[in-house]
Amino acid sequence: MKNFEERLLRLETLGENIRKTDLPLDEALKSFEEGIKLAQALEKDLEKVESRIEILMNSSEARAEEPLELGLFDHDE
Repeated sequence: MKNFEERLLRLETLGENIRKTDLPLDEALKSFEEGIKLAQALEKDLEKVESRIEILMNSSEARAEEPLELGLFDHDE
């Protein structure tokens, strides 16, 4: 499967092709259908990335709230 950037570029190309006035209707419809499928798949990918970012942000916030215990200032000797 193509990566996100390649699929996004394909979607942009399909959009440009649909805007051409000399494109036959059946080809425009095929391009539109492919574009809708690509857009939906890209949206799902973005949702997954957003979820991962939220998880990472939440876990780093939780770690930031924990007190640092480096042992640098322990003087129990």
